[in-house]
Amino acid sequence: MSKSATKGVLLVQLGTPDTPTTADVRKYLTEFLMDPRVMDIPYLGRTLLVKGAIVPKRAPLSAATYRTIWDEKTGSPLMYYSELQRDLLQKELGEDYHVELAMRYQNPSIASALAKMERMKLDSVRVISLFPQYASATTGSVIDKVMEIMRSWQYFPQISFVSSYCDDEEMCEVFADHGRKFDIDTYDHILFSYHGLPVRQLGKVDPTGELKCPQSGCDSCRIQKNAFCYLSQCYATSRAIAAKLQLSEERYTVCFQSRLGKTPWIQPYTSDTLHQLAEKGVKRLLVFSPAFVSDCIETLDEIQVEYANEFKSLGGEEVAMVESLNDDPRWISVLKRLAQN
Repeated sequence: MSKSATKGVLLVQLGTPDTPTTADVRKYLTEFLMDPRVMDIPYLGRTLLVKGAIVPKRAPLSAATYRTIWDEKTGSPLMYYSELQRDLLQKELGEDYHVELAMRYQNPSIASALAKMERMKLDSVRVISLFPQYASATTGSVIDKVMEIMRSWQYFPQISFVSSYCDDEEMCEVFADHGRKFDIDTYDHILFSYHGLPVRQLGKVDPTGELKCPQSGCDSCRIQKNAFCYLSQCYATSRAIAAKLQLSEERYTVCFQSRLGKTPWIQPYTSDTLHQLAEKGVKRLLVFSPAFVSDCIETLDEIQVEYANEFKSLGGEEVAMVESLNDDPRWISVLKRLAQN
């Protein structure tokens, strides 16, 4: 903790279990899914569904998956890269700044990180959610939690939030450059796979109050960026990366993974897209996952293992995964700019 720091930066990532045991995964999933911005149904129904059905079934399965990606020395990949990002950003910003890392769910908690910053009597606190695309269930939940905790502070520094940077030029260039490590022309098709959301959550951020996304979203999402629509911002990110790689619209597909439950989620689903591409004779896929700035269970297992095996069972030959931003110095430069601007 720098005694001379006057400006605070709080980086917030989604979260990860403390260990890949069923007990710790159960705690993580329960906290995550009981968030009313994530599971946006009434409390009683949410409690019965989460604690009575989803978590008891998923916790042991997820724990087994976490064990496959857990490193003996560094632990959770998400935590490892998040801590690197914090440390590298601190070095870049210098002693005028104090950088903290928090997880929205589990540890280190937002409450513990803010407690440290409160004791420093900082002049300002800048909160950067590590989700490039805004969604109420992610960035909205982080902002909500920070405001809830800081409500009890006896003094208030200048507080600001970075809610979206979905088409940041430098960030998209890093994603594109990571893609250039592959011989892109040898791949039959490119996927931009994002974490999914229930369709009903898209309608809730429509300023008119109308649900305009009965299936997968408005067609306008493909051609413009809505300041609060997650789907629109996913398309904006994809277009920006595709433009840097000079990909025509026919060369790539935007799709959505990690569906939970039977309610309609944003489409097309990544799994359905794999089936459709396999039926067309596509053999080699290159996958970007620009909703994640650090490699995690969704990139290391869901895409590289689950979807890769599914595609091969359909007759495909290869699913190659483009690495996340991780500790790339250019990504740290983006974070520095977001922290200062």
